[in-house]
Amino acid sequence: MDLIDFHCDTISKIYENNDELFQNNYSVDINKLKSSDSIAQFFAIFIQKNKTNNPLQSCLNMIDKFYIEIDKNKNDISLAKNYNELMKNKNENKISAFLTIEEGACIQGNLANLRNFNRLGVKLITLTWNFPNEIGYPNCNSEYMNKGLTSFGIELIEEMNKLNMIIDVSHLSDGGFLDVLNYSKTPFIASHSNARAITNNPRNLTDDMIKKLSIKGGLIGINFFGEFLGGNEYSRIDDMIKHINHIKNIGGIDVLSLGSDFDGINSKLEIKNIGEANKLIKSLEKNNFSDDEIEKLFYKNALRFLKDIG
Repeated sequence: MDLIDFHCDTISKIYENNDELFQNNYSVDINKLKSSDSIAQFFAIFIQKNKTNNPLQSCLNMIDKFYIEIDKNKNDISLAKNYNELMKNKNENKISAFLTIEEGACIQGNLANLRNFNRLGVKLITLTWNFPNEIGYPNCNSEYMNKGLTSFGIELIEEMNKLNMIIDVSHLSDGGFLDVLNYSKTPFIASHSNARAITNNPRNLTDDMIKKLSIKGGLIGINFFGEFLGGNEYSRIDDMIKHINHIKNIGGIDVLSLGSDFDGINSKLEIKNIGEANKLIKSLEKNNFSDDEIEKLFYKNALRFLKDIG
């Protein structure tokens, strides 16, 4: 079955350790993507704001590594910036690599930088990570949860809409989520988040958020991190099923997708890498999910969403 995963931190790993994308000891590489029938992987350029004096330059350095690896493996994987390019790659039996940024501080409060990232092929931006930035606030700290977007954050949302870029609210404060909901004219995504009603962690979405995101035509990518699933250090398929079931019951099957967070999580993984995604398929079948529902979760909802964004 085709597979689209909205979030992994593999580029950060291979950049830091001078490894390669074709084959490595992490959870995502080209060989593993092939074995899972992946048609698209969203690769995050993850920047830890407290570990760099220049988030923009750190981001550009990592994007350079991304392109070096894509060029090195151009027979197997190719950049995609939209639905049409994904389908072209699929017809050529190539995996699509979508370039994303996780930490809006890389934009440094300057829309020119956003537009240049767009020109470099960045399709999605996770507005915040675990620190406040020029755009808004994270949800990891209770003092930030009700804070909304900054005035620059609102400008950014409007510009991302114009550029057909995907707004990602994973990590963003609850107040920021509501602002994105109100100001974005297009659907948006929580690329790697789960259900707060199942696991009471601020990184997960409330039922109200799930409903509103669904009505907006957006997506929630199921995150494989044990703490967000409810298994503490253990990432279990049974816990994934609980979150998938709950989100389906609240927002409908059409809001669900996958956002593994592979290579950005330190859980003891039951699904150890992207190549073992069939384990989730088998469990969904055992839990009475129909073939159509599983296909929607694995790739059909993602394709619809990408088509809507443009």
